[in-house]
Amino acid sequence: MKLRVALVLLLLLQLGGCAVNPATGRTDFVMMSEQQEIELGQRYSQEVLQQYPRYPDEQLQAYVQQVGERVARHSHRSNLAYSFTVIDSPEINAFAVPGGHIYIHRGLMAYLSSEAELAAVLGHEVGHVTARHSVRQQSQSTAWNILGQAVAIGSGVGAAGDLTNALGGAFVRGYGRDMELEADGLGAQYLARSGYDPQAMIEVVKVLRSQEDFARDQAAAKGQEVPPSGYHGLFDTHPDNDTRLRQVVAAAGPLATGRGEVGRDSYLRRLEGLPFGDSADAGVRRGQRFYHVGLDFSLAIPAGWALINRPDALIVHSADQQAFVVMSLEPLRQNQDATQYLQQRAGRQQLVQQDSFQQAGLDVASAVVPGQAAKRVAAIVRGKQAFLFVAAVKGHASLESQDDHFMAVIRSFRPLQSGERQLGEPRRLHLVRYQAGQSLDALARDMADEDQPLLRLRLLNGLYPDAQPQPGDQLKVVR
Repeated sequence: MKLRVALVLLLLLQLGGCAVNPATGRTDFVMMSEQQEIELGQRYSQEVLQQYPRYPDEQLQAYVQQVGERVARHSHRSNLAYSFTVIDSPEINAFAVPGGHIYIHRGLMAYLSSEAELAAVLGHEVGHVTARHSVRQQSQSTAWNILGQAVAIGSGVGAAGDLTNALGGAFVRGYGRDMELEADGLGAQYLARSGYDPQAMIEVVKVLRSQEDFARDQAAAKGQEVPPSGYHGLFDTHPDNDTRLRQVVAAAGPLATGRGEVGRDSYLRRLEGLPFGDSADAGVRRGQRFYHVGLDFSLAIPAGWALINRPDALIVHSADQQAFVVMSLEPLRQNQDATQYLQQRAGRQQLVQQDSFQQAGLDVASAVVPGQAAKRVAAIVRGKQAFLFVAAVKGHASLESQDDHFMAVIRSFRPLQSGERQLGEPRRLHLVRYQAGQSLDALARDMADEDQPLLRLRLLNGLYPDAQPQPGDQLKVVR
C-alpha cells in the first residue's frame, strides 16, 4: 500500500513539477506549462462568450481594455496578451480564465464610482492570472484525484477514493481566501505602479460588502434565507476593514497613501446611458410582467415570485425557491403542432391530463408528467419554434399545491401588444448633480420601477445604508 502511494507520488512529480511563481517568488506545484495555460485559456474564452453575450458598445469595451492594459503592463506577467471584456449581464461579478482573459459584468460596473475602482477590479483579476491561481487549483485537484484513485485500488475500498477527493477538495477550498487576499495585494501593487490610488482596492470591497449587507437586510425583512455571496463568494470573511487587507494594500508602494489617480468624473461619464438590470436583448421585467422585444412576447410573474433571466432559459420561482417554472426556446420539426412537439419531447415518459387550446392566436398544449416528482409541461408554438415550459415543486410538496400558479404563468404568455415594445427597453443610468437642500427621496421617486428605490439609489452611489452626498457630487440615478 505504501509502495503504491509512493509510486503514484513519483508519477505526479513526473507529470507535473515545481515552478517558481512569477508573482510571489514561491515554488508552486503545477501540472501545466505556461503555453498549456494559454491554450486552455483560449478554449475557455470561447466557451465564456457562448454563455455570456459581449456588451455591444465598442467605445466602452475599448475604454475597459485600455484601463486593463495599463494595469497589466505593470504586472509580473506583462508578457501575456491580456484581453478585457465587458459582459452584457446585470450580475455583480468579474472573473479571469487562464492565460490573461478577464471579464467584468456590466452590472458590477454600474456600482463602481471611479476609474481607479475599475482598475482595482481588473487588477485583482490580473493578480489571479499572474499568481496562476486557476492553474494551481487545477493541479492540486488533479493530483488529489489521481492519488485518491490509487488509494482506492490499493485498499480495495472504493470509499477511500471518495475520502481522499473530499480531503483534496477541502484543501483547495481552504486556501481560497488566501488566494483572494493575495490577488488583492498584487492588484494593489499594479495599481500603484500604473499611477492609480491603491486605496481603490478597499473601496471596491466596500461596494461588494454593501451589496451583501443589502441582500441580507432584504432577506431578513422578508423572512427569507440569506442569498449566497456574490462576487467570488468570499467577502463574508473579507470585509473592507480587514487588517490583512489593509496591510497588503499599504504594502503596495509609496503611492498607497492616497496620492494616486482616482478618475471619478471621467469614469462616471462613461456610465451615462448604461443599461441597468436586464438589457433589451435579454428582456426586461417591469412590475409583474416580463417583456422581450427581440422574441416578441410577454408573460406575467405571480405576486411575490422572482425571475432569473439566463441566456438559455427564463426561470420564474416562488419566494422560498421551492416551486419554479423554466421556459426555453426550442426548434420545431416541420409541420409539428404543440401537442406533437410535447409528445416528442416526452419520449417514453407518460403524459396525463393532456389539453390543447388556442391562446392569443397561438397553438398551446399542456400536460402533466406523473411520478413522485410530477411536472407540469406545456408548449406554445409560433412559427418554426416552440416555447417549452417545465414546472415542478421541490421537496415533498405536491404538484397540485402550485399548479394554479404554473398554469397562470403559461396562460399569461402572449405576443407584445401595441405600445408595449417600449416596455421592453431597459432602464438606464443617468448622472445628476446633487444640489444643496435636495432630497435623496425626491431623486428616488424617479426610480419608482426599482425595488426599494431609495436603498438602490444609495447602493449605486456608495451611500448605503445611510450616508449623505455632498452638494456638487455627481450621482447615478436609474430612469
